[in-house]
Amino acid sequence: KSILEMAAHLSLGKVNIAVLRESYRRELLECLDKCTGSKALVWDDGLTGPFGLIAEYTLLKEHEVDKMFPLQKSGRLPQNNCQNIVFISRPKLGLMDMIAQTVLKEEEIGGFRKEFHLFFVPRKSLLCERKLKELGVYGTFTHVDEFSLDMIPLDSDLLSMEYEAAYKECHLDSDYTSMYNAAKCLMTIQALYGTIPNIYGKGDCAKHVADIMLRMRRENAGNEAQISPQIDTLLLIDRAIDPLTPLLSQLTYEGLIDEIFSINNTSVKLPPEKFMKKDKEAGESSGPQEVPTEPKKLVLNSAEELYSEIRDRNFNAVGPLLSRRAKMITAQFDERHQAKTVGEIKQFVSKLPHMQAAKQSLATHTSIAELVKEVTDSDSFLDSLRVQQEFTNGIDIDKANPQIEDMIAKGENLIKVLRLVCIQSICNNGLKSKVLDYYKKEIIQVYGFEHIVTIMNLEQAGLIKVQGQKTFPTIRKTLKLCVEEVNEQNPNDISYVFSGYAPLSVRLAQYLARPGWRSIVEVLSLLPGPTVEEQQKLPAGLRKRRTSITSTQSSTGEPKVTLIFFLGGVTYAEVAALRFLSQFEDGPTDYLIATTKIINGHTWIESLSNPITIAPVNPF
Repeated sequence: KSILEMAAHLSLGKVNIAVLRESYRRELLECLDKCTGSKALVWDDGLTGPFGLIAEYTLLKEHEVDKMFPLQKSGRLPQNNCQNIVFISRPKLGLMDMIAQTVLKEEEIGGFRKEFHLFFVPRKSLLCERKLKELGVYGTFTHVDEFSLDMIPLDSDLLSMEYEAAYKECHLDSDYTSMYNAAKCLMTIQALYGTIPNIYGKGDCAKHVADIMLRMRRENAGNEAQISPQIDTLLLIDRAIDPLTPLLSQLTYEGLIDEIFSINNTSVKLPPEKFMKKDKEAGESSGPQEVPTEPKKLVLNSAEELYSEIRDRNFNAVGPLLSRRAKMITAQFDERHQAKTVGEIKQFVSKLPHMQAAKQSLATHTSIAELVKEVTDSDSFLDSLRVQQEFTNGIDIDKANPQIEDMIAKGENLIKVLRLVCIQSICNNGLKSKVLDYYKKEIIQVYGFEHIVTIMNLEQAGLIKVQGQKTFPTIRKTLKLCVEEVNEQNPNDISYVFSGYAPLSVRLAQYLARPGWRSIVEVLSLLPGPTVEEQQKLPAGLRKRRTSITSTQSSTGEPKVTLIFFLGGVTYAEVAALRFLSQFEDGPTDYLIATTKIINGHTWIESLSNPITIAPVNPF
């Protein structure tokens, strides 16, 4: 098998993520069981997706959950006869107004007495509790508690806090609450999988999380679970040390689906028209099909065999693979003509359900690939990709770029424009004052002065700045970030995920595994923020013998497991690159990936955007 085919069946034998999922599920059910009688759950909209990955509705129903409603501004719930109204909400002040409205309107209706309960996810907030007191409803709640759902298991090797504002809060607001929550996540992981002996990190946020985590461990001394460590190394990556990677256009299959259609909690909504014909061909429908109005919603994870095989491939390698798979499935169905005896027919019939599922899966991913190809073949995508590759290679980077000028003149999507401006700034360690002022003037004239705040946010976050000392060329050369000859079909380097550019964050993980960060001390000093290197002492009975800290195998011959935590977000391209690294046979490191949020260039800049709302002017 090729390296990527092996990556498709990634399984971290030492770290079973189901243990974490089961821990959260148990805590959720304990919270629900505090409320005796029938229950209506009222969800904060941002939590419905994450909770769906923890507990299915059938499980909730076993614990007397009869109804589930979204939390709405109107405050009125549909009619129900539930004894308990259970609110599950993030600790956001805006949501407290909606909760208070709902409680007051339910009390107005009267009828039999209902009990109200509130569970904050992942932490209780004094500010939110004070707000509820001011609104006069705090005393109405029988329970005000917290459900510490710190980390959502998105896949067998991927965890996310689903905290989209983490980067903005840390780098614009100097609010490090999300880093405290990240440290709490790591303490939960250590309670389940054992103390992590080696901690490395780079960046201010990495230092912040490491310090909080070490302090929590000291405070918890003597109460730690006596578990042999299943994770050998923790690597903390502050997104600020590698802001370039999420801004570039991802070129893996999963990365492009996220860029174009946005994957949320492993689900994606796609235009339905493309799937009508394919569903019919796959045998899903035999009669005439109505034109669908609702988007086609699909769940994308490694449970699906074909998606698991193609998700991390460069998109240029997906077409040939789907073609080979189609021929293989056709050949399997043709076997029915060779089945002569009763035994042979019975054997063919037993394989039929799996073959039909494979055929349906192939039809689905062929449709998705066609949708993606429509975008990747467009002039605007190819022009943007060409400019990105010129910037990362340092070509024509000192002056205003004609492609960016054309995009502004045509009034194209502002986030696409800002994305390219940010890439040019990062690759050149800033823009010349004249060029920066020119871009600002053009953007404000075409898109409106209300976007000046967004530009200021990008400057404060370090994505756009006036040119300083040129360090990026040194980093690019030392870490071999730009690779000229890339084999997209059967890659031998992580740079395949961007067709010639290796993500800096993943390159750092690669160097940490072998030969160690001491070989790149000069580069580390050029990256922003402190370098973290800590060791947590283990009780003698739990220690493992290793040849060295940077060796890739334990004394038992098992591969080391590294938990890499991206503080500020990670892209699917970086996830694909780490899965690729896990598959090398010469002493691999298995990577478990955690993040504050799965991001791409669009969602990241959008999270930093803050256009001024212009009130309409009354002419009279």
